[in-house]
Amino acid sequence: MAPLTAAGGEVAAPGGPIEAKYEKPGPMRVAKLMTRGPCDRRGNACEIFYPADLGPEGTPHPVITWANGTDKTPSPAGKYDFMLTHLASWGFVVVATRDGTTGVGDTVLDAATYLLAQGRDPASPFYRRLDAARVGAAGHSQGASGAANAMLHSRGAIRTAVMLHLPQQAFCKPADNCLLTRDLEGARAGSVFYVSGTSDFIISPDDQLGGAKLNSLNAYYRHTPDRLPKVKALVRGGNHNDVTGRPGCPPGMGACGQGAQAYLGYPTAWLMWRLQGAADARGAFVAGGELFRAPRWTRAVGNIR
Repeated sequence: MAPLTAAGGEVAAPGGPIEAKYEKPGPMRVAKLMTRGPCDRRGNACEIFYPADLGPEGTPHPVITWANGTDKTPSPAGKYDFMLTHLASWGFVVVATRDGTTGVGDTVLDAATYLLAQGRDPASPFYRRLDAARVGAAGHSQGASGAANAMLHSRGAIRTAVMLHLPQQAFCKPADNCLLTRDLEGARAGSVFYVSGTSDFIISPDDQLGGAKLNSLNAYYRHTPDRLPKVKALVRGGNHNDVTGRPGCPPGMGACGQGAQAYLGYPTAWLMWRLQGAADARGAFVAGGELFRAPRWTRAVGNIR
């Protein structure tokens, strides 16, 4: 029987060995801490999720900077714990500013800068245990814009972005709180994985709803230069806030139907490939690869050969 969400709906089983592998928790036990002081220019603290055993000095771990969806500031602690703990179990050190307005990407970059500085501080538990050459960004909703903007404005320091339920530009007030067309078209480096769900047809629709702006995931994908490795796919039945699941939908959370389980496998595989060089994970995203045949995913496109 398929696993049940907290709301009682069924989540389809993984479609292949790559998704199944990376949907499971990784081999590392996870610890979490809150910074004692601010980690970004707006004075927000950060949560850091990391392997409890970081290994000896000189054992570098890749870094992910996480961008929250729209919320009050500080964003409630624990909102994305399930997803971020999962990533840390696969060897990433994940830093998440508690900023609730992350779309511009500045605080997302600040959080990454803060964490990497800890890797140079002999008094920090992360001293000589972070890999500044392997940094990625990921985010949800407004934070999907924040992750993309952080990558685009990082001068190549952030190598990839995973964007979960990226909003259409019609929702952006002010405009630069979104990923802007000109910035996307001018991208010279990085890689992107766009993820949405078939039930999120208002905030993050797959098809253009009108106008010349990027008002669909397909429009974002088409305007992403082909020089960047890029993939786009939708979770069948996925809704806007499913990624906040633990893994099922939290009580009272609107626009959440099946929870976070379906969002674990391929986003983790993407980051494992792009930041840890996992050869098996790459096989999900090449043309005709596992993602393109996975039964609980649909409308997948990509330019990876």
